[in-house]
Amino acid sequence: MKEIVASDYEKEVLASGNVLVDFYSTECPPCEAVAPKLETLEKLFGEDIKFVKIYRQGNRDLADQLAVKSSPTLLFYQDGEEVSARLTGGVKRSEIVRELKHVLGKEKVSEIMKTQEPTLSDVDVAILGAGPGGLTAGLYLCQARINTVLVDIALPGGNVSTTHMVSNYPGFIEPQPGYMLSHNMSEQTKRCGTTYKVAVDVTNVDLQKKEITIDGQETIRAKRIIIATGTSPNRIGIPGELEYKGQGISYCATCDAKYFVDKEVVVIGGGNSAIEEADFISKFASKITIVHQFDQLQANKIAQEKVFDNPKFSFLFSHEPRAFKKAGDKMVVEVEDLKTKETKTLTSDGIFVFIGQKPNLEMLGGALELDQWGYVKTDEDMRTNIDGVYAVGDVGSKKYRQITTAIADGTIAAISITREIG
Repeated sequence: MKEIVASDYEKEVLASGNVLVDFYSTECPPCEAVAPKLETLEKLFGEDIKFVKIYRQGNRDLADQLAVKSSPTLLFYQDGEEVSARLTGGVKRSEIVRELKHVLGKEKVSEIMKTQEPTLSDVDVAILGAGPGGLTAGLYLCQARINTVLVDIALPGGNVSTTHMVSNYPGFIEPQPGYMLSHNMSEQTKRCGTTYKVAVDVTNVDLQKKEITIDGQETIRAKRIIIATGTSPNRIGIPGELEYKGQGISYCATCDAKYFVDKEVVVIGGGNSAIEEADFISKFASKITIVHQFDQLQANKIAQEKVFDNPKFSFLFSHEPRAFKKAGDKMVVEVEDLKTKETKTLTSDGIFVFIGQKPNLEMLGGALELDQWGYVKTDEDMRTNIDGVYAVGDVGSKKYRQITTAIADGTIAAISITREIG
């Protein structure tokens, strides 16, 4: 891609017809992830739209003038006017193609996309998922000189990257920001030489053939596959939930309860995980209100006794949340009485949601043997029921799910594979 500076902007962008502009920064993992996607798309669309990049730190006045606040930021121009939506962060190839349709037209883009040739590459190990388990496996395999590629639909780091602070990871006296801990893990694995394919669309996975297809055209064929896709907290799916995730709404008591010392919180849920996590939160918070959709808790009796005997707890049964809002530095949840259909609001310093977790297995089909909760069964070497396929981290069947347990799984799987094919 051609690199320009602020003084070139009028000529190279405003007076150049169709243009895609990439504002990038150095030491920026999302920028590194989007760069090869732009290079391949430039080969496809280069005759119809100009691709240019601008170093944001070196052209701050222009970036400020255009209200570009983060890297990367992709802007799309047509005859000097910005069109389409801006793309920032972990940009996927499919998202760029979608926005190109606003510049070139759907028919033109579809016609060009049909000309791309599918590719096939062979590796020793493909790791699907770049959280702590996948990154650890990638590091061990790389150090064993085993050709490995890490594939993730998001940027590296997994759930750790969205955790505010991590205080129980060995080796650090002070709590570490989750994003920094995951960044350091990722950089260590990357610098070893592991290939990254991140912020991609995984369009097909064939575990029997050991093939992963990304972005609809690039197939990776491996001798071994490690599944490290992790879990996602079940979402309620109401207004404000995504907007305030990490900004007042948390899904992890171990991670965030310590930040609510002598404060009031609301806990959504009444099963085992919700009540056990709420009991942990009570070590810090001054008041906990539990909102549950049923007229009694579903947790085990011992857990129930703990919270019922604790004066910090109050309970709102037969209620469900309908919306989350902000009021200054406070969180507000609107709840509905399922019996009377009346609504009211609860104001607190923070909200914890514990309505279960789900393993991220949607893309993998139904060939894996799962436990009764839908997690992948493995043996002590992390092997699944499919020959040559391993599972590590939170996606696996286990009692405890922490950063350290995921790292242990990744270590075991990598060593097992190294002894087989190293």
